[in-house]
Amino acid sequence: MDQELQKKFDEQGVKIDAIYKSVEKTRKYFLMIIWITVIAVVVPLIGLLFAIPKFIGIYSGLGI
Repeated sequence: MDQELQKKFDEQGVKIDAIYKSVEKTRKYFLMIIWITVIAVVVPLIGLLFAIPKFIGIYSGLGI
């Protein structure tokens, strides 16, 4: 009975390790997606902060 219980604990340990690896891969994937989203949204917005006033100046004739 004791060997059977130890065998089940060992199997559970292996499964928990596999789950941990899977969760870490998923966490890294989500982190990468967050960074890509920030880069794809925030960087163009910062660029627009500089581009829009320039275009308004050109179209209004101020030539800023």
